[in-house]
Amino acid sequence: MATRLLEYYKSEIVKKLKKEFKYRNTYEVPKIEKIVVNVGYGEAVQDPKSIELVQKELANITGQWPIIRRARKHVAGYKLRKGMPIGVKVTLRGERAYTFLDKTITFALPRTRDFRGLPRDSFDGRGNYNFGIDEHVVFPEVNIDKVKVHFGMDIAIVTTAKTDYEALRLLEELGFPFKRK
Repeated sequence: MATRLLEYYKSEIVKKLKKEFKYRNTYEVPKIEKIVVNVGYGEAVQDPKSIELVQKELANITGQWPIIRRARKHVAGYKLRKGMPIGVKVTLRGERAYTFLDKTITFALPRTRDFRGLPRDSFDGRGNYNFGIDEHVVFPEVNIDKVKVHFGMDIAIVTTAKTDYEALRLLEELGFPFKRK
């Protein structure tokens, strides 16, 4: 069962981008390779059990169980010890990536407070796009009444595009709400 956005990509976007960039082969057309969702949760230093709540919420949002990220070294100023849990991360590929992207574009970003569009300059020079969401409660799976911890997330969209412009066109066709020029 393919997702709505993946079906749209295969049926419409591939044709448009192939024609626009004059690709000879369908496999040259840029696509979403993976989406990495990262949550840094500094409060886990004082309360290590809270990271499990963050992990459960992120699993509920993404549909995949995230891994716990641990500190690599001691930082005395933050009372941080090597090996302490400080965040969670999940890597989405294939249909799950397109499902998460569809949910983010359709539901989460429009529900963000004072949302005026995503910046166009958040590409890394290799065709990948990064942005952040301040509050996880904008996702439809989250029951706001039962939320015990609030956190934001960084989202990295890794594409197979060779240039930032090709990636920008791919994301525009997918329906990303970029800021107007």
